[in-house]
Amino acid sequence: MMKKGELYRISGPVVVAKNLDAKMYDVVRVGEEELVGEIIKISGNNYVIQVYEDTTGLKPGEPVYSTSKPLSVELGVGILKNIYDGTQRPLKEISEKTKSIFIPRGVEANALDRKKKWEFKPVVKKNSRVRRGEVLGTIKETELIEHKILSPVEGKVKEINSGKFNVEDVVAIIESFGKKYEVKLYHNWPVRNPRPFKKKFPPTIPLITGMRVIDTFFPIAKGGTAAIPGPFGSGKTVTQQSLAKWSDAQIVVYIGCGERGNEMTEVLEEFPKLEDPRSGKPLMERTVLIANTSNMPVAAREASIYTGITIAEYYRDMGYDVSLMADSTSRWAEALREIGGRLEEMPGEEGYPAYLARKIAEFYERAGRVETLGGEEGSVTVIGAVSPPGGDLSEPVTQNTLRVTKAFFALDASLAQKRHFPAINWLTSYSLYLDVLSNWFDKVGEGFSYLRKEAMKILQKEAELREIVQLVGPDALPEKEQLTLITARMLREDYLQQNAFHEIDMYCSVKKQYLMLKAILTFNTRALEALEKGVPIEKIRSSKIIEKIARMKYIEEKNLNEIEKLIGEVRKELTKLEEGE
Repeated sequence: MMKKGELYRISGPVVVAKNLDAKMYDVVRVGEEELVGEIIKISGNNYVIQVYEDTTGLKPGEPVYSTSKPLSVELGVGILKNIYDGTQRPLKEISEKTKSIFIPRGVEANALDRKKKWEFKPVVKKNSRVRRGEVLGTIKETELIEHKILSPVEGKVKEINSGKFNVEDVVAIIESFGKKYEVKLYHNWPVRNPRPFKKKFPPTIPLITGMRVIDTFFPIAKGGTAAIPGPFGSGKTVTQQSLAKWSDAQIVVYIGCGERGNEMTEVLEEFPKLEDPRSGKPLMERTVLIANTSNMPVAAREASIYTGITIAEYYRDMGYDVSLMADSTSRWAEALREIGGRLEEMPGEEGYPAYLARKIAEFYERAGRVETLGGEEGSVTVIGAVSPPGGDLSEPVTQNTLRVTKAFFALDASLAQKRHFPAINWLTSYSLYLDVLSNWFDKVGEGFSYLRKEAMKILQKEAELREIVQLVGPDALPEKEQLTLITARMLREDYLQQNAFHEIDMYCSVKKQYLMLKAILTFNTRALEALEKGVPIEKIRSSKIIEKIARMKYIEEKNLNEIEKLIGEVRKELTKLEEGE
């Protein structure tokens, strides 16, 4: 039975109740319409509640009920292909139920379909012993993903069934230390509690994204963390969509946290239409979307972040690699600021709560590549977009995010204005995974790490020369430095620039990246040798091989030998120039 209190004070999404008899982080039902809320502060007999729905019209004296349970999500078969709000209510079901394009107040809907039957196939036998987290059976959740039902405890399998069941049917009974545990096709998990695992592995395997600027220069490890800060219009959403579509994670959790309604609508309309490039099936077959737009209740933004990371950990525990996209954590931090203001807390920098750094760290620390309780290997990679006002990277959310994330993809408005996409600035971005992943990349192609360093030196040298060029023009530079500008331009336009909408260039394998980089740097090395032998820079600049290098990004993956041939042509062409042909 729910414990009853009464409303005392209302201040936007934050309300105060009295005489409730509840504990911190309990979920409560507020008012006659039973709006969902969560206790975030207790002071004497005052219970401060953040309400996840619109509080307009609530009056003091209305009842408040405590459920005596923390904010939890339903974890089970049927999560994939769904679109949820920040508290895991299915938007499609609510729309059908209410015949409305908005979510009415007080509406309830189960996160998982209670009627649908699923084919459960056991993988353990009756009377066998199982560890906690061990796979009891599997279900074909979508055409791409096999859902694994895990044992909640260590013990003996007293009963296990096969056949078609809905999520509330008992499929197994496990006896552990004299107690019997019923296993259903779903369970509840408190979102603020990280799911347990055996151990965390070091970040030694890259998450391949198919984006040259990231994989080559600023790689991210599986189980790693990355931040994508950038001003409005610099391509955060397209970059995150490309990462969701092409990264070699098996499950994608996309959180639209406080972004504008039209941006989120675009994501919700686009994602179901996207095709998974590896299987040809819809990308939604391995995706779950969590939508919490800027016109939805502010308090639910915080819940959406935790809902998403908990779902990601659940699939990680089955042994899957999961990539989680949060767009954007700035809006989440703004929700914390607003709630902190309503609570009359002492503000920190720029009005954000003093505990902002801790909250951001707690979220990103739930990423990692781990050995699960069942002995599988799974990972959660977290990529968070940050939307600093006016592109100011010195503001608190960006700075606190940089302290805990290991890769930083700085989106640059000036690059976006030049139509250079992805607009990741190669001079201000970085990845702390470079050193640990170098061995992996060197196995793909001999000397890959060396080529990367040489390319970065050329790009940095170009940045130094830019001011001189603006003053005196490129022709006044020594020939070697003119060659640096030619090579840097090839790196920028033919390598770093990538068309997310071109059928070939939208994805680039690591092997192709290696060969493309090798072709450009072979040109640079051989051109330097030609200069030393007296070949004029004009002859090198007008060489037809430069045009061939520019077209190599459009060579299909199955024809990579053409790039290898091109490297040979580069050597021959420049040898001809040396010989005066």
